[in-house]
Amino acid sequence: MAEAKDDYPAHAATYSAFSKLMTFTLLWIIVLLVAMALGLIAHLPLLGLVVGIGGSIALLIGFAVLG
Repeated sequence: MAEAKDDYPAHAATYSAFSKLMTFTLLWIIVLLVAMALGLIAHLPLLGLVVGIGGSIALLIGFAVLG
């Protein structure tokens, strides 16, 4: 029983890191889908490119600062 209590901080840290990774992945997929929709469906390829690159950089910087 004492071993389970010793593992809790490691499990909590792993869960937190995995949660941040999944959040980043989902947000990045959404940014890419929006950029593709702007470029392909709305016929605004330049805006789609700006949103795709800008959104990806913003996500990377945001999660680097928060992580």
